[in-house]
Amino acid sequence: MSEKKQPGVWEGFKAFLMRGNVIDLAVAVVIGAAFTNIVNSVVKGIINPLVGAIGTQNLDGYSSCLKPPCTGTGDTATGIRIMWGSVLGATLSFVITAAVVYFLMVLPTSKFLARQAARQKAKEGAQEIVEVSELEVLKEIRDALLAQRGSGNSRN
Repeated sequence: MSEKKQPGVWEGFKAFLMRGNVIDLAVAVVIGAAFTNIVNSVVKGIINPLVGAIGTQNLDGYSSCLKPPCTGTGDTATGIRIMWGSVLGATLSFVITAAVVYFLMVLPTSKFLARQAARQKAKEGAQEIVEVSELEVLKEIRDALLAQRGSGNSRN
């Protein structure tokens, strides 16, 4: 009986790393980390000042007191606070990130791929028309040759 040799851990790891989606994921993580700095700068430089026109510029300062007395900040704070300002800031960062990724990356890429697919489909359609017309011409030649043979044999 022949025994199948199980691949070793190292071979499995190499196969895992060489899959295309792992490399794509690694690139996405690196780009995402770099992109985070841009989004954070937009939030701190544009969104927070706009919010600051209404209230305070630092969203982390917004909170509600759940159990009084709520005094002090940091380690000296008393009471129980709900820090909804930091949640709002994180939500704004997420929405801005999602919007920028969608409008600057996903939407243009999907439009480009749709145009490429339409061009490819048009090429294939034109190729089919050429092939069909060539086939029709060949059939006509065949029929003409058969008609010639038939008329040539009847004359003799």
